[in-house]
Amino acid sequence: MNQLPIRPDAPWLAPLAGWSDLPFRVLCREQGAAVCCTEMVSAKGLVYGGRNTEDLLATTPLDGEVLDDGSRVTDHPLVVQIFGSEAEFMAQAVRILRERGFSWFDVNMGCSVPKVTKTGAGAAMLRDVPNALRVAEAVIEAAGAGSIGFKLRLGWDSSHEVYRELAAELAARGAGWISLHPRHAVQGFAGTPRFDAIGELAAELPVPVIASGDLFTAADGVRVLRDTGCAAVMYARGALKDPAIFAKHLELLRNGGELPEAELRSPAFEGRALAAQNACDVLDDLPVDRAALGGIIRRHAQLARRWSPHLALLKMRTFVPRYVKSMDGARTLRQDIVRCSDWESLNAILETYFGAELELE
Repeated sequence: MNQLPIRPDAPWLAPLAGWSDLPFRVLCREQGAAVCCTEMVSAKGLVYGGRNTEDLLATTPLDGEVLDDGSRVTDHPLVVQIFGSEAEFMAQAVRILRERGFSWFDVNMGCSVPKVTKTGAGAAMLRDVPNALRVAEAVIEAAGAGSIGFKLRLGWDSSHEVYRELAAELAARGAGWISLHPRHAVQGFAGTPRFDAIGELAAELPVPVIASGDLFTAADGVRVLRDTGCAAVMYARGALKDPAIFAKHLELLRNGGELPEAELRSPAFEGRALAAQNACDVLDDLPVDRAALGGIIRRHAQLARRWSPHLALLKMRTFVPRYVKSMDGARTLRQDIVRCSDWESLNAILETYFGAELELE
């Protein structure tokens, strides 16, 4: 099995529930994402054969897939993120995935969404470290040491920070990497992330540490690499706004990481607290390259129609408003997009805003 790239010049696409499906992952890979994660997959759903679970695992053959335009695309290396709180089911899920040809896995111990935590999974595992370690031992045995990582938060709340203790125990048991979103579970996406905690883990652990959380721009990602010494970064909300964030990340590294001061200024690094409902508003002020954005929208639509034909139009009506949010005329464009009911209407809207070359065949 090849080594999973965990390096500064190998940015990851984070697992994004409801977003990081196959078409979006391939789009991000074409922009420079070195590793992509699936949406969260329920261990019990996998064991019991849930239909929705199967959709989350859609991918390409290892050697790629040829599209109608002759391009060959691949969805590998792919990390399957699973969640659950029972060691038996989690281990069985990993064994099923391995039998189906998947090689890399991640355990979600950081999701703070109530429908996940009320089952004892996700960030709720931070409230029961002994059980978290039982789950870890079971999945590491099933996956093989080094082939499974763990996504953490600092702890459930500020009175119960467990990330250093838990990360050290996970590394000792054979975790391949640790990714950290440096907030407490009760914060959700509010408050100021503590990037110094990522630096602490990077200095202490014998396994790579991947930074996550509030990396809205490529400049944010390069800065957190520089300031914390972490092994790599994974982009989430920043990628949903701008899939080209991966290409921009690589370009900044090629330029030696020298960033204009204006690009370094981000609410995440200036210490501004972000209200949960407005956490993505900081992206509204980012500049937009209309031509490049038009090309991304066209490509995403092509990929969505390839792999999600029945949902492709709905997906574009969901994604495009995020892409164009800071573009001139975005409000009207978003309204037009969410109302379109067929590809002809979408073609007409895109032609109006981006030019005739964007027509979707």
